[in-house]
Amino acid sequence: MVSKDVQLMAHLMRRAGFGTSRERLDELVDQGYDETVEQLLDAVDHPSRFTDNLIRRYHSEYSGMMGNQSAGANWMYRMVSTDAPLREKIGLMWHGMFATGYSKLANGKVLHDQIRMFERHGMGSFKNLLIELSKDPAMIVWLDNSENHNGAINENYGRELLELFSMGVGNYTEHDVKEAARAFTGWTIGNTEYMTLKSMRDSVWPYGRLSFHFQYKADDHDNGEKEFLGHRGNLNGEDIVDIICKQPAAAAFLSRHMYSFFVADEPPVPEWPYKPPRDQAAIDALSKVYFESDYNVTEMLRFLFKSDFFMSEDARYQRVKSPAELMAGVLRLTGEFDRPKIDMNPTHLQATYMGQWLLNPPSVEGWHWGTEWIDSGALVERVNFASERLGNLDSPGVRTIVDRILSGNSGTLTAEALVGSALEELSINVVSDKTRSALIDFAKAQLDQPAAAPASGSENGDAARKQVANVLKLVGATPEFQRA
Repeated sequence: MVSKDVQLMAHLMRRAGFGTSRERLDELVDQGYDETVEQLLDAVDHPSRFTDNLIRRYHSEYSGMMGNQSAGANWMYRMVSTDAPLREKIGLMWHGMFATGYSKLANGKVLHDQIRMFERHGMGSFKNLLIELSKDPAMIVWLDNSENHNGAINENYGRELLELFSMGVGNYTEHDVKEAARAFTGWTIGNTEYMTLKSMRDSVWPYGRLSFHFQYKADDHDNGEKEFLGHRGNLNGEDIVDIICKQPAAAAFLSRHMYSFFVADEPPVPEWPYKPPRDQAAIDALSKVYFESDYNVTEMLRFLFKSDFFMSEDARYQRVKSPAELMAGVLRLTGEFDRPKIDMNPTHLQATYMGQWLLNPPSVEGWHWGTEWIDSGALVERVNFASERLGNLDSPGVRTIVDRILSGNSGTLTAEALVGSALEELSINVVSDKTRSALIDFAKAQLDQPAAAPASGSENGDAARKQVANVLKLVGATPEFQRA
């Protein structure tokens, strides 16, 4: 029976990261829950991951990013190899909230730079993050702020800043949208004239694409008086963000996003004006921390991970893993990407078949998370991916898991013990009676008799490893494994 401490730690690592091995869970339990939370919040370096310079030597396309897949494959490798999983996880949250995509930008380097911006600023002040987002070249092009001029405004960024990025529908007026757009005139990307003259030359073959950069053009900024959310003056973009962040609606909007991403699935954002939160008290508590900490995301996460509503057993398995979360979690277990490999490109591509093309969301709304990840076609892809990878004895991580199960069940291996050990090693603490019964029936069929005696290093031992690997494959197909 898995201890409550291990169960809680597994829950934390699924939500604040991409899951981890049972061996690592035991180490973290010895370290302590609070200390692990602090370690996750503070982690920045990646001591065991290859440096970017070495990544470029092993896999130049990770650096070149000329195609529509390499930037996403680079990010997936980071998720799989990082020692600071929360940094990548929070980047995934912001990418879903502040959606930008290759379909319009056609420049993987700019999208990669945006994700790295989320890593640098995504755990600090929400106010600072919104300012950095407003200066981000990917966002400027994605929402046409490069076409937002003094005397000829483009409302796209001003509108989405209010509707999808900070406050939500019902908390502003059309007049506020127009005034926000006026305030962001002149916030554009640099060297646009040069690129036009050079026929949009955007590469430096063979090294990859050039990255756009932010430029503020004072002569294109509207310096007239503006009125936004009841505030009047010669407002600029920083003023707009400052006013937004002071609104209770902004606190509640961010808190609900964090609750949905880290605690339990909420309805899609367009439904929020019509459907109340699952836990209004949790949203109110997070909003309180938002204001008390001067909009600090790390402080909100610290409160969230140590809260009763997060640590409660009722919160476990209340989120459907996104394809990226599922894939990263499986690949961290299998250990097959201990260094950058060309195989990451086709592997990462499988997430698109599950419904999530990293760095290319379907619209400015991003993806609709939760149960909308699960449809008949996507579910088959998810199950096939998890089962195939978890059952591959050529992967070092799978081999380690299998050997741990066999060494922990010396002597006679029963179907019940095999299933229990397989669930423990994959950090699945709770399964339905129906799931457990199906797994045990399958394990019995694998063992082909009530008990078997594996012998390490012998032909019988190899057969036992295959039996265990087949059970791991089926565990990867369970409904419980698809949830976090």
